[in-house]
Amino acid sequence: MFLNLPVKDLNRSISFFTELGFSFNPKFTNEKGTCLIIGENINVMLLVEEFYKTFTNKQICNTTTTSEVIISISVETREKVDEMIEKAVKAGGSEYMKTQDYGWMYHRTFLDTDGHHWEIFFMDESQIPEMS
Repeated sequence: MFLNLPVKDLNRSISFFTELGFSFNPKFTNEKGTCLIIGENINVMLLVEEFYKTFTNKQICNTTTTSEVIISISVETREKVDEMIEKAVKAGGSEYMKTQDYGWMYHRTFLDTDGHHWEIFFMDESQIPEMS
């Protein structure tokens, strides 16, 4: 899967996601964009806005007022959730929304330096309540 996101400043975005511990695929990286590796076969193309515009006839949304997508990443523990949020804030992002703790699922959210909405969550599937 390749998700595409517009960014205003590619170097700032690379620095931000590097601080969170992510890496990039150099085969898909140049001055117009980079490939952020989320997991096996899961990638986010961070594309400079002008280049992103070549893929669509629609306007790029203003992330300060409009939601375009919520990107959710599952991690191994509740502590990893907290760690990722702390790194995001330290790297220049901002915590967004209240922490949600359902017992079996725990998640927190941040906005990256371009205002994109990311959720980091831990889910203990053995504790998911039965649906009635």
